[in-house]
This record gives sequence, C-alpha cells and structure tokens, in this order.
Amino acid sequence: LLYLRWGSRSAWMAALVSWLLLSVLMGPPRSILFLMPYGLMGVLLGVLWRRRARWSVSIGLAALLGTVGFFFRIWLTSMLLGEDLWLYATNQVTDLLEWLFIKLGLLFQPSLVMVQAAVVVMIIASRVVYAFTVHLVAWLLLDRLGNPIPRPPKWVQVLMDYE
Repeated sequence: LLYLRWGSRSAWMAALVSWLLLSVLMGPPRSILFLMPYGLMGVLLGVLWRRRARWSVSIGLAALLGTVGFFFRIWLTSMLLGEDLWLYATNQVTDLLEWLFIKLGLLFQPSLVMVQAAVVVMIIASRVVYAFTVHLVAWLLLDRLGNPIPRPPKWVQVLMDYE
C-alpha cells in the first residue's frame, strides 16, 4: 500500500522501521526473520503492482522470494539453535512419504533425492499459495481504498464472482 500511494522511498522506509521496531521488541534475530522475506516481499509486490505486472509474474516472483526466504529462515534458525532443521524437515517428509506409499499399497522406499525434492516442492507450493492469497486480499481491499492492483485473470474473477 505504501509503495502504491507514496512510492519507493516510503516503502523501503516502512520496511526498515518495521525491522527496527521488531528488533527492539523481539530482538535482532526475529526481526531479520521478518525482513527476509516478508519485508522485502511487501516492497517487491508494491513495485510489481505499480508497474501493472500480471498476476502470474508477481505471484511467481513473490513465490520465488518466499522460497529463498524460507531457506534463509531455515539456515539462520539452524545456526542460532545449533541444530540442523533441514534434517528435521527431511525426516518428517520421509515419514509422510512412507505413510503415503503404504496407504497407496506401494512397496517402495523413498530415496534421499526423492525426499528432498518433495520438501522443495512442498515449500514452493506453500509459497505460491501464500502469494496467491496475498494477491486476493490485496485485490479485494486495495481496490476499496482507491489503490487498485492489476486485475486478476478471468478465471479468478469468475471464481470470486467479480465480473
């Protein structure tokens, strides 16, 4: 909203002030976890919406930034805790895949590459859903505030009964 109303400088200042406020309230590690990806994603979406980018482009870039941000969060949290959270995620997805294979009646042991690919696919899928949800909320709210974002694809308008 800040980028749409007042431009780049305001959006970056808001991200920085949010980071500083969270740094004071919750400590520097938590504020860094906010800034990457959510603070940067807010600025990125503001840039894309002001330039009237299509939803597929802005959702794709936001999902990419969210995925990179997720791996950054895993890395930073692992460093701070002294534990390997990627190993934990891999173990959880291994259990999920084994359960799924048993339910499907497949006698198959998932390989490490398959498990890690499944983890990455799940992360990307969750980031796409998050970016799509942010777009839907922004489309419905910012239009009413007088700062509309680009119109969604036709199928979304039909799905939301907004014609």
